[in-house]
Amino acid sequence: MSPTGDGIPFEKDEFAKRMTALKAEMERREMDTLLISEPSNIYYLTGYEAYSFYVFQIMVVHRDLREPIWIGRYMDAVSVRRMTYLSNESIRPYSDEYVQSAEKDPVDFVVAQLKESCPTLKAIGVETGSFYYTARTHNRLVESLPATRFVDAELLINWMRIRKSPVEVALLREAGQISNAMMTDAVEAAQPGIRECDLTSVIYRRMIAGTSEYGGVYPSSAPYVLSGSRTGEPHAPWSDRIISQNTPVNIETSGCRRRYHAPISRTIYLGSPPNSYIRLADAVTEGIEAALAEVRPGVTCSDVARSFQQMIARHGFHKESRIGYSIGIGFPPTWGERTASLREGDHTVLEPGMAFHMMPGLWLDDVGIVLTQSFVVNDSGREDLTTFPRQLIVK
Repeated sequence: MSPTGDGIPFEKDEFAKRMTALKAEMERREMDTLLISEPSNIYYLTGYEAYSFYVFQIMVVHRDLREPIWIGRYMDAVSVRRMTYLSNESIRPYSDEYVQSAEKDPVDFVVAQLKESCPTLKAIGVETGSFYYTARTHNRLVESLPATRFVDAELLINWMRIRKSPVEVALLREAGQISNAMMTDAVEAAQPGIRECDLTSVIYRRMIAGTSEYGGVYPSSAPYVLSGSRTGEPHAPWSDRIISQNTPVNIETSGCRRRYHAPISRTIYLGSPPNSYIRLADAVTEGIEAALAEVRPGVTCSDVARSFQQMIARHGFHKESRIGYSIGIGFPPTWGERTASLREGDHTVLEPGMAFHMMPGLWLDDVGIVLTQSFVVNDSGREDLTTFPRQLIVK
C-alpha cells in the first residue's frame, strides 16, 4: 500500500482477490459482462480515484478478460495510468467531442469497445440504481445491443465491499484519526459570536491538512454545521448566521483517507443547556451506548437498532429513521455503501470486517442533537474508528 496517499493504494494481489470474487459472482448470476458506473466500485477494483465521474465513465469487466477496461474522458487517462495497475491496452479514452455533446453519445463509443474487446456479449450486468447510470445511457445500450440480455447488477459489488480486508481497515483507522482532529479543532473554535461558515472553515482546514502522519482529501459530503433552531434540520447547509450564547451547534463531518471514511457527529452546547435538552442528550447517550454494546459477530442490524429504540423509549423518545449504515469507500454524494442499515427489520448478520457509522441523532421540530460512532466489527465485538468522547459537549 502506498504510504504517501499517492499512487496505487493496495498491492496487486489485493485487487486480484477482489476480481476473482467478482467473476465468481458474475458466473453465479449468469452474466458474462459487467458495466460498472459507480466510482466507489471502480476504485474498489482498480484504485482509480480521480474526480472524473462528472462526465461519462464506465468500467467493463468480462469473465474472459484478464483486466477490466476503463472507458472515460481522454484527459483523465493519464491519472488511470498512474493510479491503477491497468495496462495501456485496458485504458480506452474517448475524445472530447463526446463530452456533453448533443451530436455524439459516449455510449456509442462504449458499444464499439464492447464489440471489439469482449469475446461474448450474452448477458450484461448494469448498476441500475447507481447515481451515475442514467436512463438515457441504459436505453441507448439496449437499443444498440438488441441481442444482449441486460441483467440488474445493482449493489453486486457494494455487497462484496461490505467486509473490509485488513489493509482497508488500516485506512479506516487513518480516516478516523483525521475525524478526531477535525472535531477537536471545531470544539476549540466554537464560541458565541462566530459565524457558522467560519466554524465550517476550521473543519475544512483540518479535513485537508489531516494529521502530521496522514493527509486528508475531500470527503463525499460537505460538513453540516447548524446552530440554534436549525439543529432540527439534519442535512441543511451552513450559513453566515452568527452563533449565539446558550445555543446548540450540530456538526457532522468525516475525515477521508484514500476515499475511506470514518464519519463523526457531535453537538456542542455554548452556555448552560436547559433541563429539557439535557434529558434529550441523556436519552441519545444511553441509547448509543446500549446499541454499541450489542455489536458483535452473529447479531443482526435489527438487533442493534432495537437496543437503541428500547433504551430511548424509557426517556419517552422514538427515532423514525435508521440509526446507522455501512461505510467504507465513498465518492460524492454519499459515504454510505447503500447496503446494510442499522434499523429494525434489516436482518443482515454482522461479520468481522463490516464497518458502520452509527448515527442515532434525534431531530425534533426546532432542536436536535447528534452523537455518532464509526466502528468496525471484529472477532470479539467492535473496534471504534474515532475516539472522541461520546457525550454532549458543554462549553
